[in-house]
Amino acid sequence: MNEEQFKQQYKKAVDHMKTDDQMKKRVEQRLNTQHQQPKRQRKPLYIAASVVVAASIGLAAPNVWQQWNNPIVPETEVATNGTNTPNGSYDPVVIPKTELPNAKGKGVMADMMQLVVYQGNVYTQSATSLEGADVLALRGEKLGTTTGGIDEFSKQDEYKELASNIGEADIFAVNGYGTDFRIMSYTEIDGQVYAQLFDKTNDMTISRGADLIGKLNIEGHITSAKWETFDSWNNGLQQMRQLPADKSLNNFISAIYEAKPIATSPELEESLYSKEDRKMIYLTLEDKTQVSLFLFGEGLVRYGNVPAFLKVDQGAFQSFWNSLSE
Repeated sequence: MNEEQFKQQYKKAVDHMKTDDQMKKRVEQRLNTQHQQPKRQRKPLYIAASVVVAASIGLAAPNVWQQWNNPIVPETEVATNGTNTPNGSYDPVVIPKTELPNAKGKGVMADMMQLVVYQGNVYTQSATSLEGADVLALRGEKLGTTTGGIDEFSKQDEYKELASNIGEADIFAVNGYGTDFRIMSYTEIDGQVYAQLFDKTNDMTISRGADLIGKLNIEGHITSAKWETFDSWNNGLQQMRQLPADKSLNNFISAIYEAKPIATSPELEESLYSKEDRKMIYLTLEDKTQVSLFLFGEGLVRYGNVPAFLKVDQGAFQSFWNSLSE
């Protein structure tokens, strides 16, 4: 079956499913994104620092990354460097809780990123992906079903438990991960599984890389790895190169666990994203999840939409960076 036949078959299935229009749109967009891979714009990315979700400008799994045409002007910093740390430790990056909309119209902007409200917290689209065939092994206890329908025009009282902008989908715990960090949406359409991970990366303090990366269960659990140049990613070429899951990679991951956190700022974003000195690594773990990490030539690592970078030891970073050669 060629690509066009594949798309037509699943679009036909979408047209006949009994879910709401928003779910249809979401599935069709996913199919189009996965199979068309349009060329990405080369404009710099800017972080919106007033809320975590508004700050999330596309650093997720490769097939859902996107760049916005205009910068978003922040009111305050999302993540800030804290003080009063023990001797020998880094100043932590403090990421406040994502606020739901209030009467003054401030808070999360629902149209900018897929999200689910669970136990009063906002979970956003994860930078960790998984294939449909591997979903059932990770699907834990059912937590409920989303109501869907919220967007940038929704009123405050619509952001109730399990409200979302992903349509109607069952929400489950994820085996091996706490529900205070990760949940999963799961939908079956004509036997086809559509599942997506959502992470809560707000209301947290990052004192070292392990406070964030440790939640992903990476260290000691990598079964395979790939990497991609910025040119390949930016042009949707998917020219993946195999990366040995050996001591060199393990040492680099250990260095990320010990990395210094740095809060984002519009100036830092503009400086980093205006250059093409970037590489992507994709780590497949024993539980079949695939973690995407963005590496910057300046020695920084970023996971997903988290408004913080991790500054890796220069020697460890440069050694690993140099090994990613074409």
